[in-house]
Amino acid sequence: MIHRPNVSVPSHAREGQNQEEWQRSECVLGYIPVIYYSALLCVGVPVNILTLVALSRLASRTKKALYVYLLALTSADILSQLFIIFVGFLLETTVFHRDMPAVVLHLVSVLEFASNHASIWATVPLTVDRYVALCHPLLHRQISYPARARRIIGVVLTLALASGVPFFWWSDMWRASHPPTALDGALIWTHVTIIYFLPCSIFLVLNSLIIHRLRRRHRLCQEESGHPASSSASSSVTCAAPHPHHHQQHRSRLGKTTAMLLAVTSVFSVLWAPRTTVVIYHLYVASVYHDWRVHLAYDLANMLAMLNTAVNFFLYCFVSKPFRAAVRDVLLLRDGPVAARNALRHQQVPVHASTSSISSGNNKRSQRNSAPCTPRADMHVM
Repeated sequence: MIHRPNVSVPSHAREGQNQEEWQRSECVLGYIPVIYYSALLCVGVPVNILTLVALSRLASRTKKALYVYLLALTSADILSQLFIIFVGFLLETTVFHRDMPAVVLHLVSVLEFASNHASIWATVPLTVDRYVALCHPLLHRQISYPARARRIIGVVLTLALASGVPFFWWSDMWRASHPPTALDGALIWTHVTIIYFLPCSIFLVLNSLIIHRLRRRHRLCQEESGHPASSSASSSVTCAAPHPHHHQQHRSRLGKTTAMLLAVTSVFSVLWAPRTTVVIYHLYVASVYHDWRVHLAYDLANMLAMLNTAVNFFLYCFVSKPFRAAVRDVLLLRDGPVAARNALRHQQVPVHASTSSISSGNNKRSQRNSAPCTPRADMHVM
């Protein structure tokens, strides 16, 4: 953060204050944060817009709830880049703190926190959806569909906006010369709980259950492959597949989807951990205003945290072949694969049913009508 004098304070009032109170820590990084955030905007906003267009095509093509959650996450990242990076870090540094009223700065603070909460909590329903898909596939076919996903995202965004209102009274750590008050402490603990401790706890529990379920399924499938003569009903439910090649392809897709989810949540946990630590350190040990080391740590921690708004595009490209194909189609200004559109044209999707319950071929219709479906893991993949 670049030091800017607070010109709203009269000079005669400054002279009457203790010199130590007005002494503040200088920004060691100088103009490096401004350059970094400008570069992050130049890279992050275009790739997020590209991600938004590619995911929109995949969502309209596949009618899967998964892409609705990813669209919400990408949209929230764009809002975070707009309000936090562009308005909060760049405009406030050069414009707002010179001649803007304090009420406007507090309103901007509300928008910053609301967009921040939306960006983080948009990942939570995605994680819950993946957990239900892998651990309770039959239930997932009944409750996971795009209309329900849009309603869930609407509730999440509304709660995120409401959660930003109390931060109207947030004290700017760079400019607050007084020690943290009781209100500051309450807001700081509310902030770190909403943006880190609570979502990370949810990610940890659900991801642990997902990994445990996948390991258990993999172990049962290995035992089944080692005893081909076995005809146990429970084994057939867990590892049944029409062909070994199809079974391997199904496991590969599940692995890629799980890897995408684990990558998104793990990157968030790592990039936001330093900022959470520095904020608590500011509250109890040394303030950002007076200690240049805490000031430096806070600047670096914010830079790492904001990097999280621009990395998901590269994670999706690394994990998902359909996403890479959709990005390629967008960049080359062409429509999606004709085969995929023709396949969707022949599918009859119930209004309140997940697309994973659709039969994969006409040759299975008689078997489906005569016998109940064999439980299988959900096939929603990127």
